[in-house]
Amino acid sequence: MRERHPLVGWAWGLLRLDYTGIAFAALFFCWSLTPSLLPRDWLFQGLIGGITAAIGYGVGTAVGWAVNRFLLSRLGWWPPPAKVQLTLKIAVPTLSLLVSVGMLIAAAAWQRELAALTDAEGTTTTGYLRTLLLSMVVAALIISLWRVLRDLVRLIARYLNRWLKVPRSAAAPIGVVLVAFLTYTVVTDVLFDATYAAINSAFSLQNDTTREGVTAPDEPERSGGPGSYASWESLGFEGRNFVSRGMHADELAAVNGKPAVEPIRVYAGLETADDTDARLDVVISELERTGAFERSVLVVIPTTGTGWVNPTAAEAIELVHNGDSALVASQYSYLPSWISFLADRDKAAEAGRALIGRVHERWLREPVETRPKLLVYGESLGTQAGEAAFDGLGDIRETVDGVLWVGPPNANPLWSRLVARRDLGSPQVEPVYSDGLVVRFANDASSIANPPSPWMTPRVLYIQHPSDPVVWWSPDLIFNRPDWLSEAPGADRLPSMRWFPFVTFWQVAADLANAAGVPDGHGHNYGTTVLDGWIAVAGPDGWTVADTERVRAAIEARAGTQGPEK
Repeated sequence: MRERHPLVGWAWGLLRLDYTGIAFAALFFCWSLTPSLLPRDWLFQGLIGGITAAIGYGVGTAVGWAVNRFLLSRLGWWPPPAKVQLTLKIAVPTLSLLVSVGMLIAAAAWQRELAALTDAEGTTTTGYLRTLLLSMVVAALIISLWRVLRDLVRLIARYLNRWLKVPRSAAAPIGVVLVAFLTYTVVTDVLFDATYAAINSAFSLQNDTTREGVTAPDEPERSGGPGSYASWESLGFEGRNFVSRGMHADELAAVNGKPAVEPIRVYAGLETADDTDARLDVVISELERTGAFERSVLVVIPTTGTGWVNPTAAEAIELVHNGDSALVASQYSYLPSWISFLADRDKAAEAGRALIGRVHERWLREPVETRPKLLVYGESLGTQAGEAAFDGLGDIRETVDGVLWVGPPNANPLWSRLVARRDLGSPQVEPVYSDGLVVRFANDASSIANPPSPWMTPRVLYIQHPSDPVVWWSPDLIFNRPDWLSEAPGADRLPSMRWFPFVTFWQVAADLANAAGVPDGHGHNYGTTVLDGWIAVAGPDGWTVADTERVRAAIEARAGTQGPEK
């Protein structure tokens, strides 16, 4: 009989499974099937299920080793008879498979409930069963990679002992340190940096493109138009979208039934100038050139990722003020918001601080009697950029005339402090801070007026959905159950969602990938709720509910022409 090559035997060993690990892997996989914040298709669930199953397998093997080593072996109960071992090796995988399939059937039903709650399309039970196969493949790959690293530690320890005569008791820890250092170096200095550079390069190329139908503005009130200090070519992909879109004075007048002025949109792209200070010099020059300091409101908009400004929010502001407004934004990155959140959050904070600081400094030079209201709007990572400009609520009140922040990431320092210090008895998902005197939190348009107590100006408003993973995702989910999962659920979260160590973290992390992929009013898709928020923070005197609905209808009629990307 032909002898098997040692490498073949080693490769097969990577696939060998411990039945205690299998049992825990099935348990963790079943946990991962419990409801999360947003509905997921089989592909998303397969990935997250595979990761959590691999974690469970690791926990199970560790538990099994500890029980065998310190309990069963000492009692003489290990190893068990061969027949018992054979029974376990057949029964555990079979039972794990049956339980997993049963849980998948229940999970498909949960997914349909969640889809109905968020107005999304549901899944089928048969289609969802594909999750199991994908999860098994993902888990097998992760477990095999772990075993490769483990065997590398053993190999290094063996050679240290044989060649350098390092004692075995010391060789193993040294091997662990060397492999950990090597893995860290490869991941951070090679994979991470190379991937970051490649992504940055790819999106910088996109930054040079222009969406079909987008052309340079003919109005001098917009950057990139006649007389602009910021050239059309320098504004970048999102900057060109921003300045070329929106309603003009005649369209605003048609909606509002009275004469309007041409709204001002000022923007600086990464290529507008060589560095941040130079770009902000251009921004200030543009504000002066367009007459922005003569309008009734001047709105600073720290952007998300690539420089995206929510077109719905921009149009809402201009419609509410009938064009007597100036919007100003500046690009700080080529990367989409979710990549910037993971790799470039400090840059976002610095950019927001610089933009708001420079505009505020110039605004202060205008006469108090005639200068516009200075307001701040931010969405997603833009809220973090905006928060960075202020030390706290007191600083906000002394600096600007109102703030609207939508979908704030959980890591936002100011948001986190306010939520942590919320009034006793108010839930984390919709907190009340100091009886709503200065700052408020709302899930939808109807909750903006809560509590019914007085709301002083300048006002600060956070809008956040109970189902928005951007708001609720945090590394703390690994080990700690948050208050929002202990309290009564928000309007669009399933009551059956539970917290499990590790599992919930990965579930909500997976939801981030589809945060804006659900209908308006759910997840990270806020739709025209920004209109209601803006009216609450900076609505003109005499504004009525009928005015709000007229503007909402106009925005929704144009929604099909707006791009969703961030």
